[in-house]
Order: sequence, then C-alpha cells, then structure tokens
Amino acid sequence: MLLGTMLVLLLLGGAGPASAHAAVRGTDPADGTVLKSAPRQITLTFTESVALLDDSLRVYDPTNHRVRTGEAQHAPGHSDTVRIALPAKLGTGTFTVAWRVVSADSHPVSGAFTFSVGKATPTAALVDPGPAENPATGSLYTIVRYVAYLAAALLIGTLTFAAVCRPPDATPLRKAVRTGWWTLAAATVVLLVLRAPYEEGTAPAAAFDLSALARTATGRPGLLLLTRLALLLVAGAGLLLLRRRAAPPGRPALAAGAVLAVGLALTWAAAEHASAGIQVPVAITSSVLHLLAMAVWLGGLTALLTLLSRTAESGTVPAATVTRFSRLAFASVTVLAVTGVYQSWRGLGSWQALADSSYGRLLVGKLAAVAVLLVMAALSRQWTARLAAVEVSEAVRERVPEPVGARPAPPEPEPATEPEPATEPEPATEPEDAPSRPTSPSSPPSPPSPTSPSPVSPLDVHRALRRSALAEVAVAVAVLGITTVLTGTLPARAEAAAAADGSAPATVGIPTASVTVVPFQAGQGGNGKVQITLDPGRVGRNSLEAVVYGPDGGLSSVPELRISLSLPAQKIGPIDTRITDRGGYWAADSLDVPLPGTWTMKVTVRVSDLDQVTESQTVRITR
Repeated sequence: MLLGTMLVLLLLGGAGPASAHAAVRGTDPADGTVLKSAPRQITLTFTESVALLDDSLRVYDPTNHRVRTGEAQHAPGHSDTVRIALPAKLGTGTFTVAWRVVSADSHPVSGAFTFSVGKATPTAALVDPGPAENPATGSLYTIVRYVAYLAAALLIGTLTFAAVCRPPDATPLRKAVRTGWWTLAAATVVLLVLRAPYEEGTAPAAAFDLSALARTATGRPGLLLLTRLALLLVAGAGLLLLRRRAAPPGRPALAAGAVLAVGLALTWAAAEHASAGIQVPVAITSSVLHLLAMAVWLGGLTALLTLLSRTAESGTVPAATVTRFSRLAFASVTVLAVTGVYQSWRGLGSWQALADSSYGRLLVGKLAAVAVLLVMAALSRQWTARLAAVEVSEAVRERVPEPVGARPAPPEPEPATEPEPATEPEPATEPEDAPSRPTSPSSPPSPPSPTSPSPVSPLDVHRALRRSALAEVAVAVAVLGITTVLTGTLPARAEAAAAADGSAPATVGIPTASVTVVPFQAGQGGNGKVQITLDPGRVGRNSLEAVVYGPDGGLSSVPELRISLSLPAQKIGPIDTRITDRGGYWAADSLDVPLPGTWTMKVTVRVSDLDQVTESQTVRITR
C-alpha cells in the first residue's frame, strides 16, 4: 500500500523534460518548408546530447544525388545540436536530409525530413533510414545484453550469498562463480565487437572492420565496455588469490568485492536510460542499486537452489543459511521496489502512458511478472520459516529431559542372579483382601520417545523449498528478459516531450514520392527503361511523371507511352493515367488513386511503327 501511494504521488507530480532516447526537438530549415533562397547550413536540435557517426547527416537533391557537404559536427557548447554546412550553389527543388546519431543512453536513432528551395518539386530520393537498427544485429545485440545481465546476476549474487549467508560448504558454488565470470567476460567482448554495426545499422559481418572497432573503443559505450572487462580481470585475479590462500575472505577482501560489484553495475547504468534526461545523478544511483538488488536476489536464489540440489540425498542445508538468505532477499526486494517506482515515474510521466506507449505496456507486463515473482518469494519464505521450526523441533526431540520426581531405574541384576520376570506378577499372587494401590494423580505422563517420527521431516521441507526456489528463479529470468527489452525502448516521457515540441518520432520515414523503374525491350536495339514518379504515392490526388531512358542511359524520345493502374485484390482498374508528352518527359497532372494497397502498373512503350512492348511492375500506395 505504501509503494502504491508513492507511485500515485510520483506519477501525478507532473512530467518534466524528456528522459533517455534522443528525439528531434527541431530542425532548421523546418520539415516541409519552402525557402526563397538556399540555406548555408542545416541544424538539428535533439532532446538530449547525441554522439556523431562518420555519416551522421546526408543531403540528397531532387534527382537522388548526394550533395557534397561539410563534416557534421556539434554546435559550439551544445552537445544536443548537430549542424552541417551546405555548398554555396545548392540549386532549387526539394531536398532530403537523412540523419543517424547515437543518443546519450547508447541507443542509435535515425530519421529524415525534407525542405525545398524556390518551390516544392517531386523528389526521386530513394533514401529510407528504415529501422534504427539492423534487424539481425539488433536482435543479436539484445540477446547478448540479456546473457550479460544473467551472468552478472550469477556472479555477483553467488559471491554475495557465499559471503553473507555463510553456508558450511561453499564448494558447490565455485562452478557457478566460474560460469558467471566467463560468460560475462565473453558477452562483454561480443558486445564490444557488435557495437559498431549496432550503431551504424549494418549487418553483423561489419563487426570485423578493424577501423570500426577502433572508433568504438574511443566512444563512451565502448569505453564503458572496456572498463567492465578491466573490472572483471581484477575480480578474477582476486578470486584466484583467495582460492590459493584457502581461507575465508576478510573484511578488506569483502570491501574490495563490494567496490568491484558497484563498478560493474555502473558500466550498465552509465550507458543506459539513467545516463540521460532528468535527475541524472539520482537516476544512475537508483539504477546501480536496482541492478545490484536484482543480482543479489536472482543470483542468490540460484546459489541456494544449487545447494538444495546437491544436498537433496547427502544431507540438508542448515536452516541458519536459508534464513540469512531470506533476510537478504527481503532487503533486495525492498530496494527493487523503491528504485523501480522511481524509474517507472521517470520513464512514464503520466498514467495515460501505461496504455498509450510501448514503454508503458512493457512496464505493465513487467509489473505483472514481478507480482507473480513476489507470490513465489512469499511461498519460499514460508518454507524457510517451516524449515527453521522443523530443525528446532528435531533438536528438542534429541534432548528430552527426565521427568521431575521420577524414580531412578533399578540397577541391572548380576548375571548370577535369576532374572526378573518380563511381565508383571499375576494379580492372583496377592491376597484377595489386600488393599489396592491407588494411582497417584501427580505422576508425570510418559515422555515421548526420541525415535518417534516427526510429522514433517527436514528432507521433505528441503524438497518443497527447492521446488519453490526453482519456480522463483524461472519467473525471475522472465522478468529479466522483459527488463532487457524495456531498456531498449523509448521511454514514454521522452516520446511525449518530442511530440510536444512538434517533432516526429526518431524513426519516422521520409515523405518522398513513389519512384518505379520499369525496364523494357522492344525489338532489336529497342531496350531501355522508364522511370515513373508518382507524387506523393498515397491515396487521393497524385501527379505522375515518366522519363524514358535509352540503351546508353541517356534520355530517349518515344512516339507513344501509355500507363495504367489496377488493384487486382479489389478488382479495380485498369485506370488510364492519360499521360501526355511534355517535350522530353511524359506527365499527368491529376491522377486519383482511390484505395491503398499493392497496385499493378502496366507500361506500354512504342519505340517505332512496328516495335511495341508492354511491361508490368507493382507499386505500393499508402494512406
């Protein structure tokens, strides 16, 4: 209830500036504007600081040729502003600007916009920034990041479990520590190699470019990955030294381990959402605590599960060890809840964002999974308490005290004497008139036998606790997977801030005309191609221009050209475009396209009185 109240107060506290993932705040010239004269430079302003790539800004003229520009650079004293110089004689028409940068939280973003000089014209620019990431590279990079999270949790959590919970025999945990260290080191190397193609949006094969790897090593994300490798090397050397000494670690070693764990967590926090936006120092601190609490809980659970599995037949884990971890897990859950509330407020900014943004919907999914995880943790905590109670009961049963006032047992008879009868004397031996012996009401009851079975054995409780911990680990791994996706998603607060500034999302496509090239061959030597521009290539009124190129690639004049459109899926058409010869090119000023979809464009070219050919090509019409 307390955490829910905190969440309500934080969410209703109002939205601040954008947090994480750069979005365009504005451009100069503005998108879609028509200028009387050519600008001397192009400027883009983002919602946060950005890093530049070798090809961050590209400018294309109306004929889809790249314009020679200066080198993209930051404006003096403004790391969130990028500009590029244009040539003195830019020309007229509609120009396309494509951009790609790396936001402060290490995620690449891209987009494009257009501006016109003199008048707006149909543009043949085929530039499409596509997704901000190459699908193969982005998926591989996300998977390796997830593996790195798991490895960090296994390494940090297992070592913390061994140091704080103090199991009698920590030997079974050595394999988990080695696995966590090597896996995290390997994942860090792979992330370092994939960093360049991830930023540039290229295929994974581009990772073998040594020059790209050198550029990665000088950027902030690359430096943080190198720092992580250095910290792992120091941690590995320290673990080897402790193993050779074969002695429990002292306070200096524990303090050094804590410093290394915080340093490892910082290599994540300084490269993700916490490193940009509002309250950066507080956000980084919260992110470090969140990551460490996750590692202690999930890695500690794995360590406990390892011990429970190893001792299932040979013995049991002491209740004291399990109880210590239960307290440690409770503290970790508390830290996770507090830091999670803060990070949710920082990323969302409003209740509406929970349903209206991808970030909010992912967060709802994570919260649902965390709720299931807390239920499993509560069940494990109950089994932990029961284990402690059973062990206490067993210890009491092994030490049953003698009843107060009981007579001492008679000494054992000598071997020479006749043994006493095993049964009590028959009542007939006593005289019938002898008074009977009343039973003393103050006689104590017989004590329970120490060997009598207990209702629940410690081994049964261990098995139940092992099953509960296994289910808890499974749900925690799922939560970690959702968290990995969440760290790569544009926060709702940043998305809302960009929309309020009037800028389009960072991955918006380019509003260009549809350009279709149709090759043809009509008779001997009558081969060529027709380039058809449909502007804007959307439902409604469009203009159409067609240019015919000959075998040598130059403009060609043909006596007749006909173009029609049909939509087979809706049984519409053919629609005659009624193009006319405009002297060097063919055009139709008004062409109505009624529906979106994949249309079939049929082009008939007559190159002479006897040679004529008809070719077809598909064209996509959007809304």
